[in-house]
Amino acid sequence: MINKRTDQILGSRRLSNYWWATIILLGGISFFLVGISSYSHIEILPFTQSSEISFIPQGAIMIFYGTLAICLSLFLWLTIFWNVGAGYNEFNNEKGIITIFRLGFPGRNRSLSLTYRIKEIQAIRINIQDGLTPKREIYLKTKDKREIPLTRVGQPLLLSEIEKQASELAKFLGVVLEGLE
Repeated sequence: MINKRTDQILGSRRLSNYWWATIILLGGISFFLVGISSYSHIEILPFTQSSEISFIPQGAIMIFYGTLAICLSLFLWLTIFWNVGAGYNEFNNEKGIITIFRLGFPGRNRSLSLTYRIKEIQAIRINIQDGLTPKREIYLKTKDKREIPLTRVGQPLLLSEIEKQASELAKFLGVVLEGLE
């Protein structure tokens, strides 16, 4: 019998984050350069006629939105670089301990490590909400009614996949599975 199980959690290094960080950066640089072109009356971008745009108010607004987009993109690239949200869930039946580890932003509290005894666990709970913003999450429910999320943030998992993971985990820990109707 296997006494230890480790589930890796994907952090910010997802394809969608790379995509949006790149698109926002390119858009922000374009807006910024159009604003600068309207101020200096020099065509910086060869495929536009942005020097003909009046600086007040259009050019100034373009510089503002371009700067804002570049800053947002920088934030996204830093979260990707630092891999915010990455970590693991370790379930050790031999020691009777569950460890939940996640990386955060740099600083004194960059690492979050939670440790629970398996005896403190009441159930594994599934939360499934369909609709415009679907949620499919697995929670560790403790006897003192706390619920600790175990699944990654982002793209919801397939219904069959979340049910399989939750049932395997409940069986591994020897607790009940809640939330399936």
